[in-house]
Amino acid sequence: MGNYSETNVFNESTAKLTDTVPVVNARDTTPKVRGLDSTKKDTSKLVTKVDTFGVKVSKDTLDAPISYTASDSMVLDAPTKKIYLYNKAHVKYSDITLDAYQIALDQNTQIITATHTFDTLNQMVQKPKFAQADSKTESDSLAFDMKTMKGLTRNTYVNQGEIFLNSEKAKAVSKQIYYAYRGRFTTCDLDTPHFAFRANKMELINKKYAITGPVHPEFEGVPLPLYIPFGFFPLSQGRHSGLLPPQFVSNEQYGLGLEGLGYYKVLNEHFDVLLRTNIYSYGGWMATVTPTYRKRYRYSGQMSFSYNHMRMLSNAGAQEFTTSKLWSLMWSHTVDSKARPGTTFMASVNISSSKYNQYSYNPTVNFNNQLYSSIAYTKNWNNKYNLSLSAGHDQNNVTRLYNIRLPNGAFTVNNFYPFQPKEFVGTPKWYQKLGIGLNTTFTNQTSFYDTAFSMSKLLDTMQWGVSHNIPISLSLPPILGGAVTVAPGVSLQEKWYGERIYREWDPTNNLLRVSHNKGFYMANDVSFSLSLSTALFGTYNKFGKNSKLQAIRHVIRPTVGISYKPDLAAKDYYSTIVNVIDNQQKGTRDTIYQRYSYYTGTINGPFSEGTFGGINFGLDNNLEMKVRSKKDSTNGGIKKVKLIDGFGVNGSYNLMADSFKLSTMNFYLRSTLFEKVNLTANAVLDPYQTNDRGYRIDKYAWQGGGKFSLGQITNGSIALSTQFSSKKKEQKEKALKNNTDNSLPMTMEEQQSQIDYIRNNPAEFADFDIPWNVNVSYSLSFSRALKYDYSGYETRVTSSITLGGDFNLTPKWKVGANTYYDFKGGSIQQLTMFISREMHCWQMAINVTPVGITRYFNITINPKSSILRDLRVNKRNSFYGGT
Repeated sequence: MGNYSETNVFNESTAKLTDTVPVVNARDTTPKVRGLDSTKKDTSKLVTKVDTFGVKVSKDTLDAPISYTASDSMVLDAPTKKIYLYNKAHVKYSDITLDAYQIALDQNTQIITATHTFDTLNQMVQKPKFAQADSKTESDSLAFDMKTMKGLTRNTYVNQGEIFLNSEKAKAVSKQIYYAYRGRFTTCDLDTPHFAFRANKMELINKKYAITGPVHPEFEGVPLPLYIPFGFFPLSQGRHSGLLPPQFVSNEQYGLGLEGLGYYKVLNEHFDVLLRTNIYSYGGWMATVTPTYRKRYRYSGQMSFSYNHMRMLSNAGAQEFTTSKLWSLMWSHTVDSKARPGTTFMASVNISSSKYNQYSYNPTVNFNNQLYSSIAYTKNWNNKYNLSLSAGHDQNNVTRLYNIRLPNGAFTVNNFYPFQPKEFVGTPKWYQKLGIGLNTTFTNQTSFYDTAFSMSKLLDTMQWGVSHNIPISLSLPPILGGAVTVAPGVSLQEKWYGERIYREWDPTNNLLRVSHNKGFYMANDVSFSLSLSTALFGTYNKFGKNSKLQAIRHVIRPTVGISYKPDLAAKDYYSTIVNVIDNQQKGTRDTIYQRYSYYTGTINGPFSEGTFGGINFGLDNNLEMKVRSKKDSTNGGIKKVKLIDGFGVNGSYNLMADSFKLSTMNFYLRSTLFEKVNLTANAVLDPYQTNDRGYRIDKYAWQGGGKFSLGQITNGSIALSTQFSSKKKEQKEKALKNNTDNSLPMTMEEQQSQIDYIRNNPAEFADFDIPWNVNVSYSLSFSRALKYDYSGYETRVTSSITLGGDFNLTPKWKVGANTYYDFKGGSIQQLTMFISREMHCWQMAINVTPVGITRYFNITINPKSSILRDLRVNKRNSFYGGT
């Protein structure tokens, strides 16, 4: 046979005719001859043929045509109504494709048979490969009835999603049901899998499950003397109901336990519920119910309620067990922005009892003492008016204080131009650019401690307030040839309060008494401003032709403005005694006064005191350079490197103040050094001197004798972070792929702590394609704060460093660690170490946390496949070391 390739379309209507040779069409006038050899045919083009006999189609006609090709030859046997294809034969029928060395099509029986061949080394090649939808098989031989969808194969490999099945014989009795004899079931894609389950008989229902008789596992081809009466392997795709198996844990204070035991129920395509429970031998238990809802292109959301009946061995000797009832409620809701244009609704609720995070197994959550919630609705009318309504809460798990905000709202009128005509004619006048807007906010809040909650206290602590702001702006053309931008502005503000707070010293009991007067109160404020801004550019590029440094570019953006604000809030301020302190050195009693507003401590806060008429100024800098790059040839091999993203200072000078005219100076710095180190820093410089108690006096720091000084830095912070890693290895296509449709929904607590869990259990998420990785972050902050007894000021400093990294001991072993050190406490707050072993279709993860509120040891060996994710060997031992 010579080289031959032909594409044909075969229709069952020809099966009822005595002559099945296709009629010659207009594009091919060469008659077809039975037993045509490829040496007598021009192979430069593929020829497509369709039977066109005008007869009635019989009832047993196939529902789709058959197309077929072969690279060697095609033999048409008219008397027997058979077609033979040789060498790289390919047949396609409906959603079925078949490739093999030899394929035979029998029109009478409607059976397709396929076989392989051998190469010069007597190796089997061109095995029959059968594919239908997501199911793929490879066999030594195959026979398939196109009408009844029944078939028989020998030595068959089946791939369906993540599942690989090998059987000596396989029989398809319908489109959905298969039977296998002496089958091997695995998720490993190797010819000799690392692990498998063997069974003599197996039934497979396509995309649902596989059922076996007695089954036993084997590893590396070695069977284990462990038999299971029957096997049930899920093959279903997407969401489906079922039991969730638990994992066994050991805890020194909770006892032995089963965690994760639960049930997942799919109610309909829009709604499902997940229930998980933890049960411990000392009597503690925990239950979490998580309903999830979704409507495509409309909205989706999830709610999670957890109840923890905690019972653990007590660290104190007074009682044997410590018991507590803890709870947590979380809810998230999002709406598709296209569902209702101009309207949005979203919710993110996270509220719990104050001790809930303290007893969590997540080491990072143990330190999370601030929780926040928000529910928001917004409505927009043609980009002119905006309304937003919201509710929220925040809580401090240390002080156990809860703040509930319900409802909050804001109404905004975007800038409109009353003097602007609907249609411009010529150049607009300056007054036509006068814009007026409106920003109104209203807030309601109540506060309470969870240890002293009552409805009367809830109503007694309720506060409300409304704030109005009318900004008036005028867009003026730039001056000095467009180099300077001018922006005048006027702001009118008014606040409504639901109470006035008055503080008065009680000399009898030596304490400050606070009284709240309910009612309706108002305060006003107004300010006028005019600002000018520009940008100055400077470049130095005289470094020589051979210099790696090509140029340095410096950008300076100065801003200066004048503003005026009358003292409309003077009537609301008063002075009061806050403490009386005995001065033993002088033998006197010092009386400390403090100025307050009647609205200090209210929900909206007071307007600032005093008249301001002065200058505001600011200076921002940006510095970058151009260097010659040897690796990057784009842009002529010249690369830009940012040295300073931003560095500047801002402040003000009040010409109308009788004292302390110069404000504090605020400095800031932002930079990415060497494109690796992220640096942010800020500082506040007070230019005035202080007395022996730390209070400011109206005298500049550089005035008087002694050493020259610009002032005292009262507040500041600096943060450094960087990450170094080796180059990532070339990605190779992995046969095992995670099927996200099979994954169960996580609870909202699991969603919130997922990133922290990955960071604290990195062995289970190790990336072996990155040989090594190191990350470092450091933060330092300090502030000069008033002492609690008002006797003076003190400096409070916090500093910490976080270190983490991992590296490959071998291509299959990875080790790493993460730690958090608090310099103020002088101790390591948390230390997590891990070891991970890559085992192709399996993985081993060892996580150890020897330092932290919750200390634990965890070892897990499990398959990577999501279908068999519950098939794991797990050992965890944890100990709660908090107070």
